[in-house]
Amino acid sequence: MTTPQNNPEWIAYRHPQPKESPPELVIPDAIPQDERVWVPVGNRVWFRPLCLSASRGYWVNLLKVQSAGVLSRHRHPQPVHGYVLKGRWRYLEHDWVATEGGYVYEAPGETHTLVVDADVTEMITLFQVNGAMIYVDPDGNTTGYDDVFTRIDKCRRHYAANGLGEGYVDQFIR
Repeated sequence: MTTPQNNPEWIAYRHPQPKESPPELVIPDAIPQDERVWVPVGNRVWFRPLCLSASRGYWVNLLKVQSAGVLSRHRHPQPVHGYVLKGRWRYLEHDWVATEGGYVYEAPGETHTLVVDADVTEMITLFQVNGAMIYVDPDGNTTGYDDVFTRIDKCRRHYAANGLGEGYVDQFIR
């Protein structure tokens, strides 16, 4: 019988990793126990950074919503990936609903209005956002934007104000 002790498949890679490669990022408590980690972005709406890739221009975060209503209307110039961990949400422009355990791919160029319905007490979704989120009015006129750098700035301000320290965000930056 082959066991890990005498099986070469169980031997770790013996060579150093490329020196230019950034370190891995492992977050054991993606949904944190410390509520201060959640960065507010609206009324009862927060994000929790997981990876802020300043070198590649994307970010991965959890979005948490504890109130019903319209979160934002926005456009993406790059693709977005989402995975619903809790609750559900939808876009006014589509007839589908993103439900717990569901995956969503948002194509570049898509403009949509994110809504959480009144019977949802909490929604948490993991999003990978590439490039920017461009906030628009119903006619597509730009009202603001977010990119990895505005997200980093929001984190720094929030963590500085709540006692974690502005450098707390540095662990998520790659």
